[in-house]
Amino acid sequence: MEDKLKIIPLGGLEEVGRNMTIFEYGNKIIIVDMGIQFPDADMPGVDFIIPNISYLKGKEKNILGLLLTHGHYDHIGAIPYLIHKIGSPPIFATSLTKGIVVKRQEDFKNGIKLNIKEIKRSDRFKLGPFEIENFPQNHNIPDGVGLVIKTPVGNILHTGDFKFDHTPVGDEPVNLKKIEKIASQNILLLMSDSTNAEMPGHSISEKTIQQNLEKIFKESNGRIIAATFASLLSRIQELIFLAQKYNRKVLIDGWSMKNNVEIALKLGKLKVKNNTLISSRQIKKISPKNLLIICTGSQGEGDASLMKLAHKDHKYLSIQEGDSIILSSSIVPGNEKSVQELKDLLSKQGAKIYHSQMMDIHASGHAQHDELKLMMEITKPKFFMPIHGSFYMRVLHKEIAQEVGIPKENIIISENGQVIEISKDRTLNIAKKKIASNYVMVDGLGIGDVGEVVLRDRQMMAKDGMFVIIVLIDSETGRVKQSPDIISRGFVYLRESKKLLFNARQLVINLVEHITQKQTPVNLNYVKNEIKEKLGEFLFKKTSRRPMVLPVVLEV
Repeated sequence: MEDKLKIIPLGGLEEVGRNMTIFEYGNKIIIVDMGIQFPDADMPGVDFIIPNISYLKGKEKNILGLLLTHGHYDHIGAIPYLIHKIGSPPIFATSLTKGIVVKRQEDFKNGIKLNIKEIKRSDRFKLGPFEIENFPQNHNIPDGVGLVIKTPVGNILHTGDFKFDHTPVGDEPVNLKKIEKIASQNILLLMSDSTNAEMPGHSISEKTIQQNLEKIFKESNGRIIAATFASLLSRIQELIFLAQKYNRKVLIDGWSMKNNVEIALKLGKLKVKNNTLISSRQIKKISPKNLLIICTGSQGEGDASLMKLAHKDHKYLSIQEGDSIILSSSIVPGNEKSVQELKDLLSKQGAKIYHSQMMDIHASGHAQHDELKLMMEITKPKFFMPIHGSFYMRVLHKEIAQEVGIPKENIIISENGQVIEISKDRTLNIAKKKIASNYVMVDGLGIGDVGEVVLRDRQMMAKDGMFVIIVLIDSETGRVKQSPDIISRGFVYLRESKKLLFNARQLVINLVEHITQKQTPVNLNYVKNEIKEKLGEFLFKKTSRRPMVLPVVLEV
């Protein structure tokens, strides 16, 4: 039987995040990216979601390498949780991406030492039957790459996250000739970023963002406090350039942002003049008109710098009348309420707020309609597979592909866990059998121990609270020894619900004694289940709420 190339997305197709794709030929495997996804609002207590790697169990020796496209956590964040479980294969990353990965690994006390190999943005190298060629891509973090994966069945082009920026800040301009040269090698399959497929036109250049930010610097006579994503190094560079131009010192505030700036400085990815950056101890000596603070918290995150400032809970900073606040980011869906709260709190303290709905002070790092179309026109693939986006985004990307002339039957709208098979005769097939690609949830130190049942319980407690009833049974008589104790959290206030609690206790006493008179010995698990069911029905009838009922039954 002939070997086929198998492409297996473990994440990144039905969501923006958790990016990880397997390429397998014969028994040799390479992996592109290993990212996390941030939890939805209905996942209380969950820190991150990571890919399910059960398919790779027993194949550890066949994994030739992990290729990273760039340093964002939705592409690298799962490495500390998963890399040791797949035999710690070599990781191939450009210098900045490597720096971020290594720094993140240090935060895991029991984390292994990574076998990480630094590569350049135009390197070529072989891994078994695969030949890899990198090419530079613009994004909103430097050092990003796209990949051409040359396989025995044909050439696959994986764009990574990208946009075409002819005037970037802190990065090299897009090299369309390089992509044209790669395309001349005959691209069998294009796998392309779909995040902004619904956005018309062309993405805004970072140079334009810098020009708009400069208007704020010209107008502001007080401090400027600019909040953005910790990894958005191109925006941080723009702000530093402007601070230097307008004679402002710069304070970086926020743990993750400080780490990223430190790494970028060491690698020469940020250009900063001597004495521009200051420490928190120096800010009192700086006049407000000569100070720029760049910080985290543009999404209204509770533990980030800007929200601490808004809540007057920051260690050494407070909002002053005349401060200009720049929110240089788009609002991540689900964060609208927290961002509005942030704006309200800052405004009440006398700050003037600038955000991207007022003026172009934020640009996405993802290609829009015209750029996605141009990528297809340059590469001229036989097959096309939209990646990195929800189903809706990828369907819109499919429509762009059809505009370009790619036949409908050659466009793959796949799902996580589906196996795409390509033969040497350049035919493509989606296997009927899917592999496991369900969410694996990280909660504190626990990985994968929070499943659907636990999550459902948490949702129930968050919605309707918890009702604990403690019952002591006399082992000789089978009677309840004393009035059951009740603990209520998030359900009813005990002092104001005496009648409800009295009736709940009587129901439980009668139920337990009815069971114990018939059973010898008493099956405590049966008793607990009956209490849970009957008491739950009673509480819902009386309150129209369904708290989590937790019976504790002890024989004494």
